[in-house]
Amino acid sequence: MPGTLLHLGAGVTCAHGGTAAPTSPSPRVLVGGQPVVSLASVYSVAGCSLPPQAGGPCVSAQFVTAATRVFVLGVPVLLLDSQAVCAPTGTPLIVGATQPRVTGV
Repeated sequence: MPGTLLHLGAGVTCAHGGTAAPTSPSPRVLVGGQPVVSLASVYSVAGCSLPPQAGGPCVSAQFVTAATRVFVLGVPVLLLDSQAVCAPTGTPLIVGATQPRVTGV
């Protein structure tokens, strides 16, 4: 499915409301003046509200799906509909907002 590309300023949260940010966006390609994020980038999660007795909090996340036709330095870029899994909880990341102009497949 086509979707807009994720970039450093995209609004990404864990399922419990924690804020997620990429640890290594690709500085070679910019959209809206901010670097895009590829499948290789791990996300760090801060502020997850899941208590330790319930298996939380979310600490990091890795996307498992990405674009099939758009690459940065040989690595697929992340799209609005890309799926991620948080560690150690196994819950998804939620992409709330991204730049509206550049799409990929």
